[in-house]
Amino acid sequence: MLSSLETALRAAGAADDKKAYDIIVLDLREITYITDYFVICSCGSSPQVKAVFDWIDETLARAGERPNHIEGQAEASWVLMDYGSVVVHIFDDQSRIYYSLERLWREAPRVPLPVKSGTS
Repeated sequence: MLSSLETALRAAGAADDKKAYDIIVLDLREITYITDYFVICSCGSSPQVKAVFDWIDETLARAGERPNHIEGQAEASWVLMDYGSVVVHIFDDQSRIYYSLERLWREAPRVPLPVKSGTS
């Protein structure tokens, strides 16, 4: 079993693998009891939202992590993957702006993400 931080970082890494952007991990442990971390990322299209969803699901499943609940998979404009201690939000651009989770949870510290090779 992965720790909640390891789960969040693997989800963020999987999103990056599929070219999601504006990826952030928010640490909610001191703010709420509903979850430890939010992983939030953006995609340029519904097919990319689906591809990112599929890759995160597969990546975490290989580590023994399965979502407790999934929302929005059919619409593919905002997919929520609830792993209990980690909630992954995969947005298309318009939905991310509309829901503005970073603004709603602005008091949450951001977790530094590892720099991947080839990124600047």
